[in-house]
Amino acid sequence: MIALSLAEIAEIVGGQPHDIPDPEPRITGPVVIDSRAVEAGALFAAFQGERVDGHDYAERAVAAGAAAVLANRPVGVPAIVVDDVQRALGALARAVVTRLGVDVVALTGSAGKTSTKDLIAQVLQRHAPTVFTPGSLNNEIGLPLTALRADEDTRHLVLEMGARRIGHIRYLTSLTPPRIGLVLNVGTAHIGEFGGREQIARAKGELVEALPAADAGGVAVLNADDPLVRAMAARTSARTVLFGEADDAHVRAENVRLTEHGQPAFTLHTPTGCSDVTMRLYGEHHVSNALAAAAVAHELGMSVDEIALALSEAGALSRWRMEVTERPDGVTVVNDAYNANPESMRAALRALAAMGEAARARGGRTWAVLGQMAELGGAALAEHDAVGRLAVRLNVSKLVAVGGREASWLQLGAYNEGSWGEESVHVSDAQAAVDLLRSELRPGDVVLVKASRSAGLERVAAALLENPAAASEGEVAGR
Repeated sequence: MIALSLAEIAEIVGGQPHDIPDPEPRITGPVVIDSRAVEAGALFAAFQGERVDGHDYAERAVAAGAAAVLANRPVGVPAIVVDDVQRALGALARAVVTRLGVDVVALTGSAGKTSTKDLIAQVLQRHAPTVFTPGSLNNEIGLPLTALRADEDTRHLVLEMGARRIGHIRYLTSLTPPRIGLVLNVGTAHIGEFGGREQIARAKGELVEALPAADAGGVAVLNADDPLVRAMAARTSARTVLFGEADDAHVRAENVRLTEHGQPAFTLHTPTGCSDVTMRLYGEHHVSNALAAAAVAHELGMSVDEIALALSEAGALSRWRMEVTERPDGVTVVNDAYNANPESMRAALRALAAMGEAARARGGRTWAVLGQMAELGGAALAEHDAVGRLAVRLNVSKLVAVGGREASWLQLGAYNEGSWGEESVHVSDAQAAVDLLRSELRPGDVVLVKASRSAGLERVAAALLENPAAASEGEVAGR
């Protein structure tokens, strides 16, 4: 963060200094919410959660080097006391971003946000110093924490924005007003909370509504292949740039194909030229993500050759998202267990099927270890059934449905599509899945592990990778 005095911060957030003998010392370190992450000169924001109250760690934070605490009550150490720590953190982020004058790129969508954000960041870093959202810290706390990492050298600030209700994105854009807004897609993630895709589109479209007008530099980057996203052009006064495979897309892909290992390759077309891309990531769904990143980079002045090279060299930055690891015995584990919704589940299965072409040449098989997709409301049964059916249509060798009711729906869909005998199985939990896989995997097999975070299937991938030979039930369950 740019160096600000405690007095300046107190004025920005409307707080009262407590136990600060000299308000002129500056915050020279990061803003953190975990006392274990404190560095010298940091500002520790004390949040009160359901199980942990950050105020209880104020003394520890200051002892570790924090210059002060942002708190909602006096804590016996230097503090700026405010009515609402979250609102104060947002106000501080807004002030810092305004003062720096950085180019803010914000993106949202039902699927692929984090992967696309990571691509944009890796491309833009070749152009100028770039700060971007780590992992999926895309909410009312994570976004301002990311923005506050920007400093005088930062040119680009890339922020992922998530939403669980109408108004969430509107609030986030008020903290860090974007000049470029990207909407990837409108799917069924959180459809149980929103009540329908039209409501999801309404929430995602708050991003383009927040953009400056075209004559003030505002740019809305929209997916030409998603009708609900394309329609958002009518909701913004910003200039619209379309990406996708549609003929009228300003940034588009032609000659899309997959390598023998399931990595996408295509010719990237932009308004200023074209160049070939072969990605290191896995799955055809990354083509759309790459086009979105290319559209943003083109708007920020990068050449098509620079963009294509950066996309071809970009890797996966965030954990548990199509992490591909080959074990010494030749088994490949694809850990995509960070989260799941119907769109991302279908994309992952198609990626597995593509990787299976090479696996079958080595005598291997494809395994889909799948669990619950959460927050689907009344659509849950149909969506899980459809995923089970798709696994069969894609000729996945083995489907392992893990968990309770939703997993049984996955297995039932596969059964009804024609997966009988040992082609699909329903197991109760992660340990049962690990036991099954350890007994049956053989060299050349490819294993996809995917579910919503609540299912905890990352433990399956971890067990298969950390100790392929054996693991006790306690080792798996305790991770």
